[in-house]
Amino acid sequence: MAQYEFETEVSKLLQLIIHSLYSNEEIFLRELISNASDALDKLKFLTVSDDTFKNIKFDPRIDICFDEEKKTLTIRDTGIGMSEEDLKSNLGTIARSGTGQFLEKLAAEQKKDSNLIGQFGVGFYSAFMVAKKIEVITKKAGSSEVNRWTSDGTNAYEIEKASDADFPLIEGVDEGACGSAVVIYLKDDKGEYASRWRIEDLVKKYSDHVAFKIYLHYTQKKFDDKGNVESEEAKCVQINDGTALWQKSKSSLKSEDYVNFYKTFSHDSDAPLLYIHTKAEGTQEYTTLFYIPAKAPFDMYHADYKPGVKLFVKRVFITEDDKDLLPVYLRFVKGVIDSEDLPLNVSREILQQNRILASIKSASVKKILSELKRLSENDAKKYAEFIAEYNRPLKEGLYSDFENRDDLMELVRFKTTFDEKENNGMISLADYVSRMLPEQKSIFYLTGGNEATLRNSPHLQFYKSKGYEVLLLDDDIDEFVMPMLGKYKDFDFKAVNRAGNTEDIAPETEQTKEQTEDFKPLVESLKKALGEAVKEVRLSKTLTESPACIVYDEKDPNMQMQRMMKAMGQTNLPKVAPILEVNPNHAILQKLKSETNADKIAQYATVLLGQSQLAEGEPVSEPAAFVKSINLLLG
Repeated sequence: MAQYEFETEVSKLLQLIIHSLYSNEEIFLRELISNASDALDKLKFLTVSDDTFKNIKFDPRIDICFDEEKKTLTIRDTGIGMSEEDLKSNLGTIARSGTGQFLEKLAAEQKKDSNLIGQFGVGFYSAFMVAKKIEVITKKAGSSEVNRWTSDGTNAYEIEKASDADFPLIEGVDEGACGSAVVIYLKDDKGEYASRWRIEDLVKKYSDHVAFKIYLHYTQKKFDDKGNVESEEAKCVQINDGTALWQKSKSSLKSEDYVNFYKTFSHDSDAPLLYIHTKAEGTQEYTTLFYIPAKAPFDMYHADYKPGVKLFVKRVFITEDDKDLLPVYLRFVKGVIDSEDLPLNVSREILQQNRILASIKSASVKKILSELKRLSENDAKKYAEFIAEYNRPLKEGLYSDFENRDDLMELVRFKTTFDEKENNGMISLADYVSRMLPEQKSIFYLTGGNEATLRNSPHLQFYKSKGYEVLLLDDDIDEFVMPMLGKYKDFDFKAVNRAGNTEDIAPETEQTKEQTEDFKPLVESLKKALGEAVKEVRLSKTLTESPACIVYDEKDPNMQMQRMMKAMGQTNLPKVAPILEVNPNHAILQKLKSETNADKIAQYATVLLGQSQLAEGEPVSEPAAFVKSINLLLG
């Protein structure tokens, strides 16, 4: 017998489980049955795709038995099983990035919601909510080796060699069969889970549509009229439906059926925001069942996010790790694709090039987007909940999915300068167009680091004064996405903080020509003082209240785009200088126009540039010079 320390993250997780009050301890059975189902899926796939496993007798089943007196509960499956190394890696470590953040979130949850455990993919540990000790006896398919894993959920676990005789004897399960048996020694106050009626109730509630038969073993007692046990009979009954829910007709299913299956499938305690069940027949036959979670997956922005869609072929599980089943921007979608036409022995490489799967993927994306469009039209409140969680991933689709860009443009929502009270202040492009001024030819937008900065931006002063609505874009990818859109219907997109985007609303006049000539000496002096810190200094046509602002040339990346490019690994970017626009009607510029002291002009130039950068949420390019100039001007 060898003893091993749990990985630090596992120990922390177990401490949270054992010493905290979780809101829904009964889900442990759902998690263990789900693990057993996954083990059966994996072996089923190997028996049809790998010659090594084709001679293995595959009798897929999940058996549950209990002992009321000893307070034990056993879940036995005839699935893939585990080797000693599998036990260490699956039950001794958490080999996923983001573990630290996950544990912090779990510890901070006031409800201590156990559904987070399942979402992270470590649902096995939830059994310690009711167990004082757990044994796992397991035999990997194709191997004769049997191992026993034991732990009381503190700091360590033990692994020892065992034999087929150590598996619990269960009617209907061949002696020597591969798979795993999880034996739970219940805590003294958790004896309710060693009860026929409690187990049946939980299986019906959470696992009725697991696609393998679940059998419950119990002893049925008959009593005489005085209440004495007259006879006992061992019983074995199937307690779940045992049919893949997605293969059933939609007319035979109720909303609660879809919700219960989702909770089992996704390890989520909340009902989904939306489910989409499709059965395609004709040239290709396939069934899809997609769910959109009410809350975004915690790893949605991790590079190694866990895909939510499983691929089946003729009800045979193929993979749950293929990120190409749906486009990346729909990575929050969970569900099932079950094809009748793909070969069972399909490999990951073949999947990436398979025309059948590409066709299913394309049709699935269109179906999901069309259902989201319907939701937006029929249930504004629920769609606002969807947008609150998934607006940013949809924006990713705007630049990555050209085929569906028009549909996505109808789905994405934007913050705006318009006094929008409904839908959390978010509007569609259609809403914007419906409110455009008669002479307006473009859709105006402003990008930046945060909403508060954008709402106070000097760039908005002119547009507000003229009644133009401006979209406020504060997601980090907006600066990258918007230039790629080109048009919405017949309207161009124009950034109000880009040079040269005001010709159609603020054309040059005789007055502006005279001002340009009048301020030419000052503009040249400001440019000389600032040198390479700015690309150009020129008069603004749109500032009404602020003395100055910065804009960027149409083809130059602004500060937000530069940060994003650096985060993507582009460290050798050339320095891009902004354009400083000054307001000729502001008192400061009127005063400066007659200033002849070059040092004084340089001080003002430094302050005007610095305050313009701060107004954009950018760092001041030369903080020391900025502070010195302010002090000199104040003195």
